Amino acid sequence: MAKVDDRSLEQATSVEERKGKGLKFWLIILSICVSLFLSAIELTAVSNALPTIIADLHGEEFVWIGSAYALASTAILPASGGLAEIFGRRSTMLSSLTLFAIGSAICGAARNMNMLIAARAVQGMGGGGILSLSSIIISDLVPLEERGVYNGLIGLTWGCATAIGPLLGGALAQNGLWRWLFYLNLPIAAIAALLVVTCLHLRTPTGTVREKLGRIDWIGNILVTSSAVSCVIALTWAGIRYPWSSPQVLVPFILGFLGLGFFLFYEARWAKHPIVPLSLLSNRTSLSGYLQTFFTPIITLSVVYYLPVYIQACKGHSPVKTGVDLLAVSLSLGPAVIVSGVSIAITKFYRPQLWIGWVLLTVAIGVLSTIQADTPIAQIIGLPILIGVGCGILMAATYFPVLAPLPVSENAHALAFFAFCRSFANVWGVTIGGTILQNELSRNLPAEFLSQFPGGAEIAFSVIPVIHTLPEPLKHQVQVAFANGVSKIWLVMIAIGALGLISSLFMKALPLHTEVDDKWGLEGTEDIKGAMSVQKFTIALNPTEKEISTQSQKRESRLSTARFSVVDFTAGGARFI
Repeated sequence: MAKVDDRSLEQATSVEERKGKGLKFWLIILSICVSLFLSAIELTAVSNALPTIIADLHGEEFVWIGSAYALASTAILPASGGLAEIFGRRSTMLSSLTLFAIGSAICGAARNMNMLIAARAVQGMGGGGILSLSSIIISDLVPLEERGVYNGLIGLTWGCATAIGPLLGGALAQNGLWRWLFYLNLPIAAIAALLVVTCLHLRTPTGTVREKLGRIDWIGNILVTSSAVSCVIALTWAGIRYPWSSPQVLVPFILGFLGLGFFLFYEARWAKHPIVPLSLLSNRTSLSGYLQTFFTPIITLSVVYYLPVYIQACKGHSPVKTGVDLLAVSLSLGPAVIVSGVSIAITKFYRPQLWIGWVLLTVAIGVLSTIQADTPIAQIIGLPILIGVGCGILMAATYFPVLAPLPVSENAHALAFFAFCRSFANVWGVTIGGTILQNELSRNLPAEFLSQFPGGAEIAFSVIPVIHTLPEPLKHQVQVAFANGVSKIWLVMIAIGALGLISSLFMKALPLHTEVDDKWGLEGTEDIKGAMSVQKFTIALNPTEKEISTQSQKRESRLSTARFSVVDFTAGGARFI
């Protein structure tokens, strides 16, 4: 057998490293950022344009425009990891982008509320898949210890989208062009799909379609989807359409949570191909990470949805001006994500960043709760900077405690459940805030003014456009009612922040993975790895006396790093070094 010298081995290693972080790799990262931009801008742009959309379609139950998206997104997330494992990352990502584009096109063409709500559900299925697959693909290509840097790039994408979203949504809404909020998704989705098709050549699992369909946990998917839908329906109706104590809320809420509990039991006991393996929750560090992942979006979404309500109601700002006022949040969030991610990549620690993030966010929400109807606008614009920093740190760091204790082979399932927790929390953030504000407005708005508007969730959004036209002292009384209602939201968010901080105390300081799952990765790299394996095995089988004396130490170090077992044939037989 021919021998290969160390120079050839080093050249092969160099080629492999260059191939892993070459142009194709960065184009894949670009495709992920473009795809995530779709989901991020959807979060902020639509909420700012919501009053205009409701008025144009003559609708009332505005809550379902947001809830239909969240419901479908939440329901699809646990299954997305299993689909990516069975059908491959590229096919699943393309399917998600296609669903998002179809839903966007129908949203733009909607002629009534029912059509818009149905289209938002389709859009949500695609958006949920995009969020999950983006994290999974990065975990396939980048080891956990390096991932903080790439989280920074994703954070920059989110920062740009959250800065542009409110301005874009407000500008289009004020000019009667809200449908273009959805139509503009189509060219962006097309660019993302083109990048995925041309660049995302990750290895695809073998097998026929029938074999792959047989590996899907159908019962588990039905259980988690129906349970999540039941919970989301209850949360959407609670305190807005029906009282919390009503059967319409309690029955789906109880059934949903019982269903989620039975789903976890089924996955642990009977599922052959579980979509949420019990091992994901079997250690306190991962459990702490999932809890922090759940608490963070509750606070973030409350700020995104209800700080604009305060600004428009109490300061009389237009949707566009409100978007400008909120730039402090979005412009501080992106850099915070980058700094947090880079610091984790450099220090290999994640606990200090999370503790700092929770303290900052909780303190910032506490200060925000002191804002009153007559608080100067300068103070209102400045305070959310701390909120953006705290949220940015937590967005970048929460999944490190989730993944650090788990083997890399569990990345897809772990990250799909991670995205599920985050999406499920989004619904809680919107619903808790809406319920508190609704109850406070019903109790504190002047009776003669409140009688002019229908009860239920429409109060918050239908009153805002007319507040600036009210005579004094009625105008001030209404503004005080809104300010007090929003302040109560921040008080509840302080408690949520405290829960997040407490849950962060249970995580351990674990080393970050230095490897990725070998069965995934860019196509073609397996050939180089195979050649390297043959070269190493050849050197082990055919050592000369000179090589033994001059190269054995370097070879042994290199081979142990690569995790190869080298066979040493001696006169007495074979033994493993």
